[in-house]
Amino acid sequence: MTQSYNIEKIVGLKKLYYTRETHEHLRDQFDRLLNSRREELRQGITREGRAIALLGPSGSGKTTAVERLLYRHPELVLPEPDQERADVISFRVPSPATLKDVGMTALDALGYPLSRDRPAGIIWAMVREFLKKRQTLFLHIDEAQDLYTANSDHVLRNVINTLKSLMQHKDWPVSIILSGMPEVRKMLNFDPQLARRFYPIELEPLSLAADEAMLKDMLSAYLRKAELRPSSDLLYTDFLMRLLHASAHEFGLVIELIIAAIEEAFIAPADELRSEHFACAFRRRTGCYDGMNPFVAPDYADIDPRKLFPDLQD
Repeated sequence: MTQSYNIEKIVGLKKLYYTRETHEHLRDQFDRLLNSRREELRQGITREGRAIALLGPSGSGKTTAVERLLYRHPELVLPEPDQERADVISFRVPSPATLKDVGMTALDALGYPLSRDRPAGIIWAMVREFLKKRQTLFLHIDEAQDLYTANSDHVLRNVINTLKSLMQHKDWPVSIILSGMPEVRKMLNFDPQLARRFYPIELEPLSLAADEAMLKDMLSAYLRKAELRPSSDLLYTDFLMRLLHASAHEFGLVIELIIAAIEEAFIAPADELRSEHFACAFRRRTGCYDGMNPFVAPDYADIDPRKLFPDLQD
C-alpha cells in the first residue's frame, strides 16, 4: 500500500458522513420550514420567517451538520456566480464581531461586497435588499456565539433587532439558521419575542449508556470503508469509554479520532486497527506523553483531552 494510496483513502473517509438522531431532527425541522415558505410563496402569502438554533460545544459537529444539510439538499438552489437566485446564503460571523462587520460579511456572502465604507444601518438595509434580489429563503449564520456580546444591553438589543428585521421584512422575510456554542441561548433568551421564533436543537454530548450501539456501528462503518479489520479489544466497553473521553464526548471529535487512528494504521502499515493506533493519533494531536494519554493511562478520567502538551500539573 503506497503513501499516495493511503492519502486517497483518508480523504475518502473524510467524505463519509455518519448521522445521529439529532441530525434527523434538524433535517425534519428544516424541511418543514422550507415547504411552508414555498407554499406561502405559491399562494402569494407573506409571513414572518422562523428560525432554527443548532447549538453544541466545540467538536460536536454543528458546522458540518448544517453544511451537509444545506449543500446536499436535493431541492435547494445553491449560490452560483452565474445565477441570481440563491435559496440559501451561509457565512461565518467574524471575530471580533461588530454589527457593521457582520453586515459586511453578509453582503460578501451574498455576492455584493462593499466598495466603500457605510454605516451599519445602511449596510443591513442593503443586506435585506439583496436577500430579496437573490430570492434567498434561508440565511445561515455560523459561529453565532460571537454575535452575543456582554458589553452592553444596548449592543445586544441592536443585534436582536437586526435578526428580527430580517425575519419580519414586509416584502421578503427570510428564515434564519444559527449554529454556535451553547452561549447563543443567552442571546435568544434575552428577548422572548426573538426566542419564540426559534426552534432549538442541541447536539448533546455522547454517553456510553445511550450511544454504545451507535459508536460500535460508526466504528464498523469507517473500518469497512478503510478495508481494515478491528482488533478484538476495539468493541469492548473499556475502549469505547476511553474513545469517548479522549473525544470529550463530542460526536465530531470521535469521528476525527477514528480517522486519525486509521491513518496511523495505514502508516504502520497494519491490516487491522488497534488501540495503539488511537493512542498514537491522540499523542500526535495533543503532544502528550503516555501518562496523559487516555488510550494508555490506567487512570485516565481526570485527563483533559482538549489541552495541548498536557502534564501532571494540569
